[in-house]
Amino acid sequence: MEEKEPLFIAVEGPIGIGKTSLANRLASHYSANLLKEIVYENPFLDKFYDDLAKWSFQTEMFFLTNRYQQLNEIQAKYLAKNMPVISDYHLFKNLIFANLSLDASHLNKFKKIYDILESDLPKPNVIIVLNASLETVVTRIKKRNRDFEQNIDTRYLENLITSYSEFARCIKKDSNIPVVELNGDTYDFVENPNHLQEVLAKIDLIVKKEAQ
Repeated sequence: MEEKEPLFIAVEGPIGIGKTSLANRLASHYSANLLKEIVYENPFLDKFYDDLAKWSFQTEMFFLTNRYQQLNEIQAKYLAKNMPVISDYHLFKNLIFANLSLDASHLNKFKKIYDILESDLPKPNVIIVLNASLETVVTRIKKRNRDFEQNIDTRYLENLITSYSEFARCIKKDSNIPVVELNGDTYDFVENPNHLQEVLAKIDLIVKKEAQ
């Protein structure tokens, strides 16, 4: 009898949408190990939001190599031992952000490195994509009050929202990984416990189906 893969859920969406908040709640709900992306440790991030053109390649390479290391570690420590993992990111986000910020020359180099690193990393068996209107995203960014995020160009955020919608569409079209799309304009699972229970119920249905 074929052994089932351990539960590995990745939560994705634009800046400030609530990825980590939902990942924390899912980790508790499923008694799973939580994988959180490195943010504050990135030494280029403050400079990146002030001057995207100058600091984008350094910023994206730092994120890519650190996420690569994290995913290798969770494979060895948890997934290989059939222990569930909830992640507040999907590695593909590196390509989303790179496409928005890198020039053609840097983007070509970045994609080559990404393809090499991504090829043997563990893949989630459920992907949750959070998205919302620009107004909601801006409101949540202001609410969490990270200094380096307060001056983000709204055009950049609009492109990011569009990119995540396209990401969800492509995953559903081109892979057999189930995708749960959640509208942040409708669900505020951080502030509303009823919304959280609705979200958990939606995800439970997918998880149970995948486990059959």
